[in-house]
Amino acid sequence: MPKKSAGILLYRFDSAALQVFLVHPGGPFWKNKDLGSWSIPKGEFGDDEPPLDAAIREFEEETGLKPDGNFIALTPVKMKSGKIIHCFALLGDFNPSHLKSNTFSTEWPPRSGLKADFPEVDKGEWFSLEDAMKKVNQSQMELINQLSAKLNLP
Repeated sequence: MPKKSAGILLYRFDSAALQVFLVHPGGPFWKNKDLGSWSIPKGEFGDDEPPLDAAIREFEEETGLKPDGNFIALTPVKMKSGKIIHCFALLGDFNPSHLKSNTFSTEWPPRSGLKADFPEVDKGEWFSLEDAMKKVNQSQMELINQLSAKLNLP
């Protein structure tokens, strides 16, 4: 069975233009990476948890905001790794300066035997569709395209 991940693609309209909220992964590996490294807030879940429940939990863990509203189910997409991403779009707003992410531990520096804690997400930003397509992980572009199509945008 492939691993499964669930997330929320938060969107809003700014001056009538669609914007999407993406997050940048934290930790030393991602520190100097930008284009193609951003993501929807998401995380793995097991067979005992419904995808929407997992998406809400993961969004809250990675941003500090518990999303609520009318979720739009998007068609799951498959990443290069084989992982399946279940995504739900939600109209809403969030001030990126209020982002508060959970943390993870990893050995740092490598082969030092020392452990360091890092935020799972180090920042979040609103992007126009054009900019989002440059910033987001390539396998998640389809989710943004699906949202645009569901909203009947050109």
